Amino acid sequence: MRIFERLDELYALGDRIGDSPEEDAAHDLAAGWFREAGLEVEVDAGRNLIGRTPGGGREIWTGSHLDTVPSGGRFDGALGVVGGLEAVERLGLPGLSVVVFRDEERGCAGSRARCADGALPDAFLELHIEQGPRLASAGVPLAVVSAIVGYSRQTVTIAGRAGHAGTTPMADRDDALCAAAERVLAIRDAALAVPEAVATVGTLTVDPGGVNVIPGSVTFTVDVRAPDRARLDQLLAAIGLETGVGVEPSLMDASVLAATRSAIEELGLPVLELASGAGHDAGILATAGVPSGMLFVRSLNGGVSHSPDEHSSDEDVLLAVDALERSLAQLAGA
Repeated sequence: MRIFERLDELYALGDRIGDSPEEDAAHDLAAGWFREAGLEVEVDAGRNLIGRTPGGGREIWTGSHLDTVPSGGRFDGALGVVGGLEAVERLGLPGLSVVVFRDEERGCAGSRARCADGALPDAFLELHIEQGPRLASAGVPLAVVSAIVGYSRQTVTIAGRAGHAGTTPMADRDDALCAAAERVLAIRDAALAVPEAVATVGTLTVDPGGVNVIPGSVTFTVDVRAPDRARLDQLLAAIGLETGVGVEPSLMDASVLAATRSAIEELGLPVLELASGAGHDAGILATAGVPSGMLFVRSLNGGVSHSPDEHSSDEDVLLAVDALERSLAQLAGA
């Protein structure tokens, strides 16, 4: 089927890092598909690609991004574009558009540019792989996204006292790395106590960093995420970090949620609602005031993403496109 053929064509381009020739080639490929489908093609000031169904009507957008991380997978972003085009072409309703945002992986540059300086739609619905194991664990192919998590990234420094690794007795040591290890485990335990919140210590620098020197100081980063501000601040406070800072969570719009929920029910499937633990273009549009939503499709292989092992089944992908088509029809008032 052409959905999978197009995913393969995009994947064959290799890594499509934002602003690279490979991302340009992916946009050119998508623009050709848009024209074949009879869509009016526009490239805006932020170099985002938009394919519009001719005619008036409510401006309803779907789509995602075509850039990747290094050694990324076949589905991340690309499924939202290819699946969105399939749904829009099937419907042929005036006002429906497929958008391809630039450089999502490095901070949603394209969607931010559009929201800062461009006309915005009446609603936006993004199809995306889950990038996690929750749908597979629940035995459910699709999910409605209720929110996109907010996050705060902060740096912690633990001070100790450097000393000789051979001549300083264990009882006399003030080892900064041991203290940091205890703090890291405490951060993990605090995150386990807050539902749907996560915390990650991703980098750690030991000073002075000698093989025969007791660590005198340790600096590490903490990435804290939660579906709403209350839980984000609860976890930040529990691990002794500054509250009220970071990127705000993005709640998905009730009307878009209702349309997506109804579409899944029409397919005879159970409705599962999840918060997205990763950032997405839909969150940028939601923050800008656009009624936005997301539809997740089950990720297999343990939910791995940003990897060549990223995978969703053909059956789940086709169900997702059917659900997207029904959702867009409802949002367009068809």
